[in-house]
Amino acid sequence: MSDKDTLLPPDRSEENLDPEDWEATRALGHRMLDDMMDYMKTVADRPAWQEIPEQVVARLHEPLPLESADESLVYQQFKRDVLPYPLGNIHPRFWAWVIGTGTPMGVLSELLAATMNPNMGGGVQAPYLVEKQVLEWMREIFEFPEGSSGLLVSGGSMANLVGLTVARHVRAGFDVRKQGLHGSPKPLTVYGSTQMHSSVQKALELMGMGTDGLRLVETRPDHSIDVEALGRMLEEDRAAGMQPICIVGNAGTVNTGAVDDLDALADICQAQELWFHVDGAFGAWAAIVPERAAQMRGMSRADSLAFDLHKWLYMPIEIGCVLVRDNAQHRDTFSLTPAYLEQTVRGVAAGGNWFSDYGVQLSRNFRALKAWMSLKTYGIEKYRRLIRQNMEQAVYLGDQVEAHPQLQLMAPVSLNIVVFRYRAEGLDEVALDELNREILLRIQERGIAVPSGTRVNDRYVIRVAHVNHRTRYSDMDLLVQSVLEIGGEILDPGQKPE
Repeated sequence: MSDKDTLLPPDRSEENLDPEDWEATRALGHRMLDDMMDYMKTVADRPAWQEIPEQVVARLHEPLPLESADESLVYQQFKRDVLPYPLGNIHPRFWAWVIGTGTPMGVLSELLAATMNPNMGGGVQAPYLVEKQVLEWMREIFEFPEGSSGLLVSGGSMANLVGLTVARHVRAGFDVRKQGLHGSPKPLTVYGSTQMHSSVQKALELMGMGTDGLRLVETRPDHSIDVEALGRMLEEDRAAGMQPICIVGNAGTVNTGAVDDLDALADICQAQELWFHVDGAFGAWAAIVPERAAQMRGMSRADSLAFDLHKWLYMPIEIGCVLVRDNAQHRDTFSLTPAYLEQTVRGVAAGGNWFSDYGVQLSRNFRALKAWMSLKTYGIEKYRRLIRQNMEQAVYLGDQVEAHPQLQLMAPVSLNIVVFRYRAEGLDEVALDELNREILLRIQERGIAVPSGTRVNDRYVIRVAHVNHRTRYSDMDLLVQSVLEIGGEILDPGQKPE
């Protein structure tokens, strides 16, 4: 064949994204790794958080790059403009929301996963077997029956969406996949406490059930679901023409860490043929600590369980998981195999069920590797000790709060969340709310620590959600001292804490 018979350009020039100088890129990679290990090693020496200077914000707002740039210069800008201004969640005094802290092994495993860059939708590949093994370990840890299915997902929000979608498919009483909600003779409803995570509401909205489909049940003084109120609501809703399909139990509520009576919820679901979904985003992991296992009794009876590994197992974001008791029900909810994804008995497309048949994503990254390497490196016993340590540190912080007359504990320390506030005589509730909001902001802005704020019993509180393996008791002492000092400073610059 002559050149004129081909479709190649006249000079036959071809490009790729591999480096022209592999040794220079190798050297840059080694420098990056050394820098990042130093960054983690010295994290406690830096502020927990700091504002981004205006000039940095301006530099990070730039035109679309048109031509290639020297990779070392790109890395220099990262070190100058990005690395110094994180959210702060790898710092020992970061306790905002519930965000995990990461580990050196997590960093290294992410490098390996990105290098292999497999698509984890399915296929005959060793990474598929790694994910299957991780899911089997999760099934064993949470005592789900052999043959249960599971899926690694981005986090608890997606895990809740997957579990609730299976619940709707199984309990709707008609073919939701074919008919959509048009086939429903009655409004479908899901039940859980007022303390549920907002991702449950988002899931129902995405599933077409709407906010009206989420029935919120009042809670007891400890912020766990009122089981008797739930029973009355189920009875009343059926009488009003609704069709209950699912109850969501909380294994650690997002605001206070309260744990619902999961056994009682499982009994109701069994008696009334409802799906039992447990949101265990962070709290589920308390079950691996023997002295806390009773608190989680009933979780293993769930039809589906959502939890994260990037929260209380400290792995790099993103990695969550959903377990489903009935493999066939899980697969039937999502499986769709067009001709271009047809599986074979040999070759790359063999190998049995694909993970894409158990969730929304076809393209999936190799998030299983960081779980596999971390669990093998550290072992479940070390995780058990760290989770126990976090809970003991939370109890310690709660005791410190209760011991000081100017501080008020706003809810029992159930697991690892402490909610409290500064109080002062002569201020009404609204003024106390504003005072505590200002205390929180100053603690963050000064780089002392990063707790977050929330409302408990309609009062603004400082919230410490502790899933940080780097925290020491001295960090808790510093937080208490700082709250007292800043509270006094706001009320009276000359005031000294008692």
